[in-house]
Amino acid sequence: MTIDFFCPRWGAENINWLPFAKQVKSDGFVGIEVFPLGDIANNDEMVTILEDNDLSYILLHAELQEGPHFDSYLDALERNLYTLLSYQSASTKPQFIVSQTGREYYTPSQMEMCFALCERIADESGIPIIHETHRNKWSYAAHVVRDYLLAFPQLELALDISHWVCVSESFLEDQQEAVELAIKHAKHIHARVGHTQGAQVTDPRAAENQVALNHHLNWWDKWVSYHKAAGMERLTMTPEFGPYPYMPYIPDTTTPIGDQYEINCWMRQVLDKRYKRFSLK
Repeated sequence: MTIDFFCPRWGAENINWLPFAKQVKSDGFVGIEVFPLGDIANNDEMVTILEDNDLSYILLHAELQEGPHFDSYLDALERNLYTLLSYQSASTKPQFIVSQTGREYYTPSQMEMCFALCERIADESGIPIIHETHRNKWSYAAHVVRDYLLAFPQLELALDISHWVCVSESFLEDQQEAVELAIKHAKHIHARVGHTQGAQVTDPRAAENQVALNHHLNWWDKWVSYHKAAGMERLTMTPEFGPYPYMPYIPDTTTPIGDQYEINCWMRQVLDKRYKRFSLK
C-alpha cells in the first residue's frame, strides 16, 4: 500500500506558486490541497506549475456566505463546484474535490439535496466529490455523521476527527461505533491533531500534547488497516495544521507561536515512517 501526502496551500497563499511548488516537492509531498476560490486572481498558472513540477492536487470547497438562505446556498454550491472543475487541463485534473458541504442547521432533506447535487456533478465530471467532517457543517459531530452515513451509505468522507474531539470535549471514548463507521467511509484524511478544547493543539511535538497525538494516530492506524484489508493500494493524507488564527498566537499580535509549515512537514515524516513500517506487518 502507498500513502500519498499532500501539503495544504492554506497558510502559504502569499508565496508565489512556483517557489511553493518546488519547496513542497523537495520536502516529500506528492501534491497540494488547495482552496483556489479564495485566491482566484493568483491562480492563473496553478495547474501548469503543478503539472510541470509533477505534483498532484486536491481541490477544496469551503465556506459559503449564503448559508441562512438555502436556495441561494444550493445555487452557489453548484456554481462554485463547476468553477473548481475549470482548474484542470487536457493532461491533468484534480484527484478529487473535498467539500465542506451544507451547514449544521440544515435539515436532512436539505442535506439530501446538497448530496444529490455533488453526486450529479461528480458523475458528470468523473471527479469524485467527498465531504469533509467539519464544525458548522452537517458533519460537525460523530453521532450526527453516524446517522447520515446510515441514511446515505454512498457518502465518502474527508475525515478530520480533530473537529469532533473539540465539539465533544472528549476523545470520543464513548462514540467508537460512530468513529469506526466514519473510518470505513473515509476516502481521505486531514491529519491535524485536536484536543478537548480546540481543533488544533499548540504543537504535536510537545510532551503535553502526546495524549491527543496518540488518540489521532490510533484512529489513523485503524483507517489504514481497514483500507489495506479491503485491498486499497493507495491512500491520501494531508497534514493540515493551520496558520493564524488556527495556530495559537502571541497576545496583542497575530504572530503564531509555531511554524505551521514546519509542523506539517514533521507530521508527514512521522506518518510516512509509521506507515512504511505498518505496511510490512
